[in-house]
Amino acid sequence: MSRPGRIARKGRSMPASKKSTFNSAHFLANQGNGRKIVRLKPKGIFFSQGHAADCVFYLQTGRAKLTVVSKGGKEATITLLNAGDFVGEEGVSGVAGLRMASATAITACTALRIERQEMIRVMHEEHAFSDLFLKFLLERGIRTQADLVDQLFNNSEKRLARILLLMAEFGQPGNPETLIPKISQETLAEMIGTTRSRVSFFMNRFRKLGFIEYNGRIQVHKSLLNIILHD
Repeated sequence: MSRPGRIARKGRSMPASKKSTFNSAHFLANQGNGRKIVRLKPKGIFFSQGHAADCVFYLQTGRAKLTVVSKGGKEATITLLNAGDFVGEEGVSGVAGLRMASATAITACTALRIERQEMIRVMHEEHAFSDLFLKFLLERGIRTQADLVDQLFNNSEKRLARILLLMAEFGQPGNPETLIPKISQETLAEMIGTTRSRVSFFMNRFRKLGFIEYNGRIQVHKSLLNIILHD
């Protein structure tokens, strides 16, 4: 006669296999349920101000910009976007609303379009992804705060130098992309709150000092930091 203990061991169910680890990079690189890869040409529109905030984009390659238009029709560029940025994160707010800005490609872009419900689902279910998204939001908040301080306390020459250095990704891990995407002086003027003529003046000065080179596209040298550091 078998002992009860032996019977209990025989009847014990095998442990359930571990849930496979969620891979945020794979999720953001591939199409799937509620996700679609989109490709935009330069000046292509991700979304427009006033439209429904029904999705979030993840910029895989390329550069883009966020702009706002006042009731009077004046347009201003509020930030530049790089590969690795989320675009339109307001799409996951508590109540679906309208876009507060427009997102437009500066260069050819590839992005993952994530439907609002899919974005909310993966944020709730996958801690690795919610951690990644939270890190992005914190970095975006710090960048916005730095932009405000720059606008309040620095002169237009320093603000222009800072924008060029940010576009060249100085201070980021790896080698900076010193040859920045083609961008008009009008857009640079909008971003730093000055006139195109002042931007042209400063750009010529930076070039004479050897801080930048440009012939259609702008190449930024590390020496441009001297403008930021000089009082």
